[in-house]
Amino acid sequence: MGGFDLVIFDCDGVLVDSERLVVRVEAEIVTGLGWSLTESDIVERFVGRSAAYMHREIERHLGRSIDWDSEFEARYREVFEADLEPVPGIIDALREITLPTCVASSGSHDRIRFTLGKTGLLERFRGRIFSVDDVGIGKPAPDIFLHAAKKMGASPARCAVVEDSASGVNAGLAAGMTVFAYCGGVTSADSLSIGGSLLFDDMAELPALLASEESTSARRGAGGQGRRFAKKTSP
Repeated sequence: MGGFDLVIFDCDGVLVDSERLVVRVEAEIVTGLGWSLTESDIVERFVGRSAAYMHREIERHLGRSIDWDSEFEARYREVFEADLEPVPGIIDALREITLPTCVASSGSHDRIRFTLGKTGLLERFRGRIFSVDDVGIGKPAPDIFLHAAKKMGASPARCAVVEDSASGVNAGLAAGMTVFAYCGGVTSADSLSIGGSLLFDDMAELPALLASEESTSARRGAGGQGRRFAKKTSP
């Protein structure tokens, strides 16, 4: 598959279809706290970043402390329990991918286990889940991806990263990895078109993309602006 030894998946928005839910809830909460932000503002400022980063930024803007657990975590759990599903197409894609896989997320271990468990994906990644908790600094720093590669025994240059946020794409590129940017979620293709990232909007296409000539070219350092993956068409 494109000469890769490992595929590293982000969690929120890549494996579990949580970002749409989270963005809506966060816009409501933050506006209620006194900082009027739209869902688009939330995407631009916070998608792909850690909860600690968002917590600090909200407190800095408001000039006062907030209780993160009661204001945010309780609402996340409520909406996830009611509405969380896997990202469309990801389960079939995972069945087709024959390479070793792992998860590297800006979320906490507790949240990753909860969301993967709720969507039936936890057992697919048990023992191969890495969190910002493990490294202390979140995306766009490359630390979480480099940590995951080291733990999995893979060279960064032979790792594929599947991301859905600008912070995540930048982190993967900074780690020296090939980044596959999923633009079927809340972040636009324009925002994910960074460096040599390969853009796609259908998880069903991911196995073919990993094996494509385009991915091999990107792994060899073709660079440039992000490129959209050309879907296969029938003859």
